Amino acid sequence: MRFDILSDVMSAIKNGDKSGKSRANTPASKLVKGILLILQKHNYVGDFEYVDDNMGGRFSIQLIGKINNCSAIRPRHYAKVEDYEKFEKRYLPAAGMGFIIVSTSKGLMLHSEAKKNNLGGTLLGYVY
Repeated sequence: MRFDILSDVMSAIKNGDKSGKSRANTPASKLVKGILLILQKHNYVGDFEYVDDNMGGRFSIQLIGKINNCSAIRPRHYAKVEDYEKFEKRYLPAAGMGFIIVSTSKGLMLHSEAKKNNLGGTLLGYVY
């Protein structure tokens, strides 16, 4: 039984990437699709497709081997605009390396975009 789908997805991507696999299968949801679109836009994963398995569906993700580390942030912290720098130091190895995925009132986006748009939000995960 899955309690945190986002953690399962991030773990599957990281473990598949580290073991040299070309594809990873993960559970599907709207949140997962949004995060995969962000990862694809920034060239951390390749194409992905939805596979209907009559049990909620899953995504088959093409891995390209660019991820050093990725994980879901638990517990989900809420961050104001001025707090992003503190969380960057906590979760990212260096300034300008990687990004934090944030759920804002305008949708999913990177912490840098949220900072530029002056939006706070809930921290979901990080990738570098």
